[in-house]
Amino acid sequence: MAELGGDALTWNEFGEEHLDALTELAEACLAVDGGLPLFARPPLLRARLLQTRTLGGWHDGGLIAAVGVGTGGQPATSTGLVHPAWRGRGLGGRLLSWADEQAGDADLLLITESWSPGGDALFTARGFELTFTEWVLRHDLTALPAVARPDGVTTEPVTWDIGPELFETYRASFADRPGFGAPTVEDWLGDLRDDDEYRPDLSLIARGPDGTAVGFLNVIDNWIDQVGVVPGWRQRRVGAYLVATALRSLAGDGGREAWLCVNDNNPAAALYRRLGFRDVGRRARYLRRHP
Repeated sequence: MAELGGDALTWNEFGEEHLDALTELAEACLAVDGGLPLFARPPLLRARLLQTRTLGGWHDGGLIAAVGVGTGGQPATSTGLVHPAWRGRGLGGRLLSWADEQAGDADLLLITESWSPGGDALFTARGFELTFTEWVLRHDLTALPAVARPDGVTTEPVTWDIGPELFETYRASFADRPGFGAPTVEDWLGDLRDDDEYRPDLSLIARGPDGTAVGFLNVIDNWIDQVGVVPGWRQRRVGAYLVATALRSLAGDGGREAWLCVNDNNPAAALYRRLGFRDVGRRARYLRRHP
């Protein structure tokens, strides 16, 4: 038992056998804070919380607080959760102190898929710097936007035969974004191939009058995962048309909602909101370097 007493809580490590309890805790936090709904699904829960070291707080058989710390790299990483009904009692601060102890001499990166003002205030007060923030947006597919096809532009579904061209379109679309770290074509396409939920049939590549690729959109399950337009074709409705086309395809495939994430400093956020996406929370990263 870990010595983090108070409030008649029992503190112990948790593991795979507690996945249902972790799911309930993540769902409770998402219901209040919003954020990435995928966080409550097993793959991401495992990645974020079933780390090198874990600590869970239990009350009357229910998991009300949890934190995982990965210490295998630099920086160390950590994700923690406190049930909304148990906030304001110092539990978040206790979890953060424990995570800091586990990190030792390594820098510590906090990963939150369900951002909250209280968490932000705690992390900032403890000297962590906000390094990344994304909005999570949802679109109700019962109301679809109408966007006229840009002059001279055609679209086609993605096939693996055009994989290298798709990658080059991605690279050209994002190379001027701050912090862009160019992956290799093998890694980028390999990630798509390895994702069982990637939908090449609903993903799109846009071409100009001469057949040159000018934009693309990737769909994973019911998520618009990436949208890009090469610099010379921006401000011509290409991105809006790709998104509207994908939304129609998802609706036609029986989908009821579509999702995407967009960085705080990405001007495309305004476009997505004009097309009918609505904010449902944020996700963020905070870093504190070891002295």
